[in-house]
Amino acid sequence: MQRSAIWNRFCASIALAALFFPATGHAASLDPTTLKAWDEYVDFASKQVELRLGAGKTFLWVDETPDRLARVRAGEIAVSPVGQQNPKRVPLGLIHDWVGAAFIANVTLSDVLHILRDYPRYKDLYRPAVIDSRAIATGKAADRFSMLLVNKSWFMKTAFDTEYESCFVQVGEGRGYSVSHTTRVQEIDDYGAPGQRTLNEGEGKGIIWRLFSITRYAERDGGVYIELEAIGLSRDIPPSLHWLVEPIVRRISRGSLSTSLRQTEEAVQSQVELARGEAASAGLRASHLSQ
Repeated sequence: MQRSAIWNRFCASIALAALFFPATGHAASLDPTTLKAWDEYVDFASKQVELRLGAGKTFLWVDETPDRLARVRAGEIAVSPVGQQNPKRVPLGLIHDWVGAAFIANVTLSDVLHILRDYPRYKDLYRPAVIDSRAIATGKAADRFSMLLVNKSWFMKTAFDTEYESCFVQVGEGRGYSVSHTTRVQEIDDYGAPGQRTLNEGEGKGIIWRLFSITRYAERDGGVYIELEAIGLSRDIPPSLHWLVEPIVRRISRGSLSTSLRQTEEAVQSQVELARGEAASAGLRASHLSQ
């Protein structure tokens, strides 16, 4: 279960970076009808995870097409919107649903998990979206953690104080998935300025109302496949601006998810190279001493 605790935090951390986009308007509030639509969508997405475990189903998204698997296996980061309409319109809100996959070659799942044990380092590994992080509680059944998020395109004026809960399911040797969701999202207005203030939940610009993520992983082919579906809820875009804002939203969401997966890959590879270098140095010292 220690692996599950580590992986749960990772999936949430890289999920958040994928869901930032420019605000289109001023104050908003989360409407009950919007929240109801969100809960229904999350329930549907959760059921799709279970369906992937059925006989004859593909567990990994990359396995759905040979071309996608080959590109990811060769080192490409694959990212795609989920469904034909993205973002998806719901009453007074938008649901953003993206999936991405990466393959980290010549490492083991243990190597990946070793990086993800140090939760305070998320603010270093996933800059600039994550600027602070900490573990709140860990356990066999569920884990809780927090992160402070900010988008550099807003010049550090708006941030989000967020908390999450995650659970993990192992479905076979070297294979499993985790599900994470926000338990609290509070916008910090004018972040970094003398007058910054933390707003109540459900208040603010409506850039992030809720976050939900599903991460699947598999160790095979001489490395580890990481696959993340990141889902977020935001306020709606004024109809007159759909044509302008939606392409920007899609471009930033795609780029952010790709960057986060690449940051994870680089952190794991760097740690593995360091460990191997230290082992080689220790071996040389031992050889000299024995002579």
